[in-house]
Formats: sequence, C-alpha cells, structure tokens
Amino acid sequence: MNNYSLLQKFLHRAMLSSQIMREITFDFEKSIFLKKNDQFDDHHIFVTGLARSGTTVLLNAIYQSNQFASLTYDDMPFILAPNFWAKISSRKGYRRLQERAHGDGIKISTNSPEAFEEVFWKTFSSDLINREELLIKFISLILKKNNKTRYLSKNNQNIRRLDVISNAFPHSKILVPFRDPLQQAFSLFSQHIKFVKKQNEDNFARDYMKWIGHSEFGLNYKMIHSSNLKYPNENEFNHWIEQWYLTYNSILDYKGIYLISHQALCSNPEVWNSVKDMIGINEDVKFLFKASKKVIDQTFDKHLHDKCYRLYESLESKSFAR
Repeated sequence: MNNYSLLQKFLHRAMLSSQIMREITFDFEKSIFLKKNDQFDDHHIFVTGLARSGTTVLLNAIYQSNQFASLTYDDMPFILAPNFWAKISSRKGYRRLQERAHGDGIKISTNSPEAFEEVFWKTFSSDLINREELLIKFISLILKKNNKTRYLSKNNQNIRRLDVISNAFPHSKILVPFRDPLQQAFSLFSQHIKFVKKQNEDNFARDYMKWIGHSEFGLNYKMIHSSNLKYPNENEFNHWIEQWYLTYNSILDYKGIYLISHQALCSNPEVWNSVKDMIGINEDVKFLFKASKKVIDQTFDKHLHDKCYRLYESLESKSFAR
C-alpha cells in the first residue's frame, strides 16, 4: 500500500470502490473462465475468528504446505477476476518480504496470502438467495487460477457467516483461533489507535481499508456485536474486552468449528502436528509459532475480566489438540 504508484492507486479505486464495477468484472470472469464440466471438491479450510487471535500466522503456516489456493496480494485489485488479471498483469510485484502495516513482525510480499475475500462479501452478501452459489463459483475461480483443488481462506469477518460457509461447503473445516482475552483485546485496542492515526493522515490508506472490507479496527471499524453493550465506545479498552467475550461466547457451543488455542500452538509443537493431521497436510511442514505478551497499561472492568477468563477456560477445554 505504501509502495503504490499513482496508476496503481487509480486501478484500486476503479476496481474496488464501485459496486457495479465489481459485479461486471465478476460476471466477465465467470463467463470466460468457468466451464460447465469444471469439477472441484469442497474440502477447504476457513480460518476465522476475532482479529489478533493468530489467524494470519495460522494462515501462513497452512499455506506453506503448497496444497491450497488462496487470494494473495498479487490478485489486487482484480479480486473478483483473478484469472483475467493473471493473464494481463506483468506480476512484477514486491517479492521481497517486508513488515506489514500492523507493525506486528509479520512479513509479507506480493505472493503472500491475505484476507481479500471480503471484497466478494461486500459485493454479494445482500443477495440472500444466490450468495452460496456465487461463493462456490468465486472459490472455483481462485482454484482454477492456482491449479489447486483445495481453497484456504483467512477472513476474520467470516465469524459472522459460519452457517453460510457450512452450508456451501459441508465437507470443509472452519478453524477458529483464540488468545488470552486481555492480550487479544489489548492488541485490538492498540491496532485501532494506530490505524485511526494512520488513516487520518493518509486518505488512500483509509479508502483502501474500506474497499477491501477491513473493518476489524481503524476508521472503518464495525463491531461484531453492537446490541446492549456496556462499553460501546471503541476508544475505551473495555470495549474490546467486551467484544472478545461476546464473540467467543456466541460460538462456544457451535458444532461445526475447530477451536484452536494460540497459546497451545506456541507452547506445544504436537498441537501443530495434530492440526496438520486434521486438515490433511504433510507432516514435514514445520512452522515456528511465537507467543506475544504485552504489558497491559490500561485499566479494565474486573467483573468483565473474570467473565472472560472463565470463558477462556471453557474455550481451552473444548479446543482441538490442547
């Protein structure tokens, strides 16, 4: 985003800001590249959960198996026409790894996977009748472009769509990582403050995050739970703790997911081995998971804190391969 030329910024605005343009490019892509006899299975992997739970790290670990197709920075800005863009683009992007805008130590290049799937949902989520069929076609296009049979998604917003994904892909697996509640809430709060500042200083950064549907924090923030809140102000630390509680409490007993403890991934290599076995990737694929623990310098609601840690214990007890 920081390296974009004026032409690249124009293309991003033209392709991503217009609902009509997104629909046209998707219709064009389908008509050219999808064939009636195309066959794809649905043994895909969807990584989702409240942001800052380790979803990106888990995405990168799975993606390095080279068994999955995923959206990458190379697909920008033609997210809904990946095959067309692959044919006309020189694809001479930034292959050198550099730290992403979050400042969290995660390094990316243009061929790194990322959660651009939200562009699809921004375009078609209101189409309640056809959205599952359209989602299947969208993922089929990504598979075709990458010559793969399995799709890998990381999209934190999909925590709102567990039923839709389960219905569209009944044989797929949904992985939901979670972290220590105070650490995860503090990370969300810190990122929110950082991105608000960045987006106030850079109009393109603000627009870019809006176009790709990045609403987990920053000026485009949309809370997952908005009703009957004790702490509705996102500029208060307690707001993010409350969102942590409401989000994970709402999925605690959901039957179609695999809860993944980020702490367990970082402290016990056997947990990663079990995850690999569960999703069916080569046991030789190794990945170093690192826990991050910050000093919490914010005051917080002790009662809410206690509720969160009781829930955290329940999540741990139900997590996969703890």
